[in-house]
Amino acid sequence: MQTAGAGHRRFARVVERYLVPVSDPRSATVPPSGDGARDDEEAPDERLNRELIELLNELRVALPGVQVLFAFLLTVPFSDRFQDLTGSQRAFYFATFVGTTIATGLFMAPTAYHRIRFREGDKERMLQTSNRFAIVGIAFLTLSVTMAVILTADLLFGLATAAMVGLVTFAFLVWVWFAIPVARKLRDEDDGG
Repeated sequence: MQTAGAGHRRFARVVERYLVPVSDPRSATVPPSGDGARDDEEAPDERLNRELIELLNELRVALPGVQVLFAFLLTVPFSDRFQDLTGSQRAFYFATFVGTTIATGLFMAPTAYHRIRFREGDKERMLQTSNRFAIVGIAFLTLSVTMAVILTADLLFGLATAAMVGLVTFAFLVWVWFAIPVARKLRDEDDGG
């Protein structure tokens, strides 16, 4: 049986792997990604191209959701009911709006990075940085969706219900977006050595 400290250290190693800088971003001998998809058969440039395409395709799924939330939040202050919000509800709305803005920026950052660094031999660093942007963007989206649910539930049912529904929403999103993949990664590491 593992102690809580050992589990925390394993979790920290997994998170660190995604968020630490690349040691040699221009190396043509970049190790395989470990995703199991043709690791032994791909040249480093082929792998980078495939991984970049996969990342951009994943962002195409996430971007519409965050953009719809952002667009909705842009319209809220112009509705008649906005004037009925308490000061704390307005502050909560604004925090939701800012979180969604940050998530939108982070999801779109890989495109800007790619355009600015295009053809400069920096694809590995671009991929690593864009991966970090996407993960942090998902974290901000988790917070923003949770806050939007809390604000909506507060307006409909009161603060006590909103807090409960917000906690369940946050736990669910953390579970499906973070805990499941990290737990799987930890299991794979245990199986592999």
